[in-house]
This record gives sequence, C-alpha cells and structure tokens, in this order.
Amino acid sequence: MTDAYLIPASVMADWAKTDPTIRQPEEHKMLAAWGKWMSEHANMVIGTEVGGKTKRVTASGVSDIKNDIILCSFVEAESHDAAAKTFENHPHLQIPQSSIEIMYVRPMSGM
Repeated sequence: MTDAYLIPASVMADWAKTDPTIRQPEEHKMLAAWGKWMSEHANMVIGTEVGGKTKRVTASGVSDIKNDIILCSFVEAESHDAAAKTFENHPHLQIPQSSIEIMYVRPMSGM
C-alpha cells in the first residue's frame, strides 16, 4: 500500500509566513512526534519520500503545478483497512486541513 500525506498548498504558504520564533518550536515538536510514530511503526513502513516540484503532463504539453502531496510512503499491512486504522492518530493530522490517503497498490498485470 502507499500513503500520501496531504496539506493544502495555501496552508503551507501561510505557515511559511509564520514568525520563525513561533514556527520553529512547533516544527521541532511535530518532528519529534513524527519520529516517535515512525519508530513505533517501523515494521510496516518500507520507505518515505518527500514530494518536490511537480509537473503535469497532458496531451497539450507539460506545465508546472502545485498539489497538496508533501510526502509519500510505501507500507505493508494485513489489509487496506488495517493500514488506514494505523494512521488514525498520526501526528501529521495535527496540521490544519491535513489528511493522509491510503491507497491499495498491486502489480500491473501484463507488463
């Protein structure tokens, strides 16, 4: 399964404007909580990567875009529901308007 950590781009932009004396302690607190969660669930998390600049490719061409995905992980769980349940109290969800989407993935047949 894969999970995508989402925060609206407007929320991220507003947060970047927050006074560093307020923002930095909150970010350190979040990183500590995130690290604790990751260590408690290390047996299921295969890897996590940070999202970056995004391009959209259509029949009309290529364009720069922004989306709400900030991180993506691959995880192993007994079921789709079990994976989703594991993320119910994830520290990421403390961020206003944030969400985590859990998607069942399988090998593409015929390739």
